[in-house]
Amino acid sequence: MTENLSAAELWPQPPKLPAPVFSDQRWLDAVFLHWRTPEAVAATFMPDGVQPDVFDGSSWVGLIGFRMVQAGLGHGPGIPYLGNFNEVNVRLYSREPDGTRGVVFLSLDADRLPVVVATRAVGIPYVWSRIRQWPPFPGSSGGRLHGNVGTAAGSTGELPVGYSVHRFGGSAARSHFGVVPKLRAAASDPLSIFLTARFGMHGRFHGRTVYVPNSHHEWPLFDADVHRLSDGLIAAAGISVSGPPESVLYSPGVRTRFGRPRLLGTGGWMGG
Repeated sequence: MTENLSAAELWPQPPKLPAPVFSDQRWLDAVFLHWRTPEAVAATFMPDGVQPDVFDGSSWVGLIGFRMVQAGLGHGPGIPYLGNFNEVNVRLYSREPDGTRGVVFLSLDADRLPVVVATRAVGIPYVWSRIRQWPPFPGSSGGRLHGNVGTAAGSTGELPVGYSVHRFGGSAARSHFGVVPKLRAAASDPLSIFLTARFGMHGRFHGRTVYVPNSHHEWPLFDADVHRLSDGLIAAAGISVSGPPESVLYSPGVRTRFGRPRLLGTGGWMGG
């Protein structure tokens, strides 16, 4: 029975990342909130050639906040200042006909304007926002920094971890959400793995569907309780949810690498 298996036993083997490695980065203090959404609704946001990925008869929409740390190009060191920022994204889950799974980002909020400008130029829907991680940690410029992202206890001490987003503009969307991690309750259920074992994103690039692969070890995942939730980002993305999230998770973080993008329908990798 799957409920008796650990997350490591349930976690799928990450696919081999096609060379070259374009980026190496760390995602820390991740908060995952998920709601069910009808498959027909999710389908309207899918790029050509992919369809909604379904679990327990539903598509899922996620509100995810984390701290990007030491993001750099290739295998090089993190880029000073630009390689460290807060990100909050709204995402759906996608699947190609051959079974390749990914995510589709409806929005990504970041608090580094040059990052937003550069990524929007290649079709990634970043939005420039003021984002605060709370509570702030001393010496981290508003966010925690972990020496070892694989340490299960992280730095929360089972205190709240959350993010506040304020998009620039008088009537822009806002979001405030946070959780209290249950650091003695590891999450290894199939839904948690389905939502976090994602090794790429599907998006649009000059009218074509592109798949950008990444690779990382299994997230160290923990159940969590909602501490605060007032969100306008999901509605701003065009999806309606109600009630509390069905899945609430926290992770101290993982290290991930991104590889060469692939155009769907061509069978080849971009730049090759």
